[in-house]
Amino acid sequence: MKHQDHYEFMQISPNAEPDTINRVYKFLAARLHPDNPETGDADKFFQLKEAYDVLSNSARRAEYDAMHAKETPETVPMSSSMDFMDSLDGELNRRLAVLAVLYIRRRAFPNTPEVSLSAIEGSMGFPRDYLEFTLWYLLKKGYISRADNSALTLTAEGVDFVETQRVSLPILSRLLTSGAGTSTTDRRDRGQGI
Repeated sequence: MKHQDHYEFMQISPNAEPDTINRVYKFLAARLHPDNPETGDADKFFQLKEAYDVLSNSARRAEYDAMHAKETPETVPMSSSMDFMDSLDGELNRRLAVLAVLYIRRRAFPNTPEVSLSAIEGSMGFPRDYLEFTLWYLLKKGYISRADNSALTLTAEGVDFVETQRVSLPILSRLLTSGAGTSTTDRRDRGQGI
């Protein structure tokens, strides 16, 4: 039986330090506590408490990490099936891939749509140095936003772009349906304004 992914629920890395776990717990507890009239959620607060109880206890966390490693499937990075490194086409593919990752997350988890930069690095399969220009561009266009903790989120403008361009951009459509694209990009696949 697959259990709740405590790291995913708390939106932290499996390498998170105890201070980070405590800080994120306090922030989420204030937001999810049932006494909070705007964002309170008793079920999610219970899940948060369960995650915190495990991750804040070193012995329980080590046991959980061993189980988590067995249950977590190896993910194949998008870079194994899509060219992100070619000059212009690679940059366009990086932009579309970031938007697809953030769109999928926002649709699946509307209350916690943030994706860490390390998670984007992992899903795309290359270091963040190659993402700096891509992220700068997407931030300036208003398609994504960056939180204080550096997590990224798709904006309403980004959602509009993805949904209106999905049909005209086969690569974007493939990324949204399969999580990977092809290694070749032809001129038709380039987006207008991206």
